[in-house]
Order: sequence, then structure tokens, then C-alpha cells
Amino acid sequence: MAKIYFTLTGTKYYHGKDFLEPGMKVELVKEPDNPYDKEAIAVQMEGLGCIGYVANSAHTVIGESMSAGRIYDKIGNKPYGIVKYVLPTGVLCKLPRKALI
Repeated sequence: MAKIYFTLTGTKYYHGKDFLEPGMKVELVKEPDNPYDKEAIAVQMEGLGCIGYVANSAHTVIGESMSAGRIYDKIGNKPYGIVKYVLPTGVLCKLPRKALI
């Protein structure tokens, strides 16, 4: 199975991204009742709560990373990601195989 990456976006509306470092673990929380996006996946960190969302738009997805819509049905009950790169345009995270259904 190929590696799955996703983009963490919207951090400027929460705590920013300056505190994020490669290797940090982030929790993924599906939000089926989100009024703006039925495939919304919030990205959270313990002690901080929501720090952003998995990008779900061609304008916010970095490179070949997957959108929230593409990973929504692939993640299990306790999904998480690992920060890989903190870039000027967003944060690129890896979805470990353990987080998949």
C-alpha cells in the first residue's frame, strides 16, 4: 500500500503552526455534522483541541497529498497523523497504516 499524506490547513484560525514540528502526533476527528463540509476532518492535539482541518479543496491541498474526502472512509475509530513537514503553505502529515480501517 502506498504512503498516504494529508495537508493540515487553517492553522492560522487556531494556534498557528509555529509550534508544530516533524514527528508530532495529531488526532483526526470526523465532523459529519459540520455545516460547511460533510467530509470535514478536524485535526486536534491533546491540551490544545482543534488546531486546523484536513484540507478538502484543490486550493489548499499540498502536492499529491489526499483531501479529507479521499481519506474520510479510510480512517478507523482512533485515527491520527504524524507531522512530516511544516511548510510556508501548510503542514504536510502522514497517515500511518495503523490509523486506517
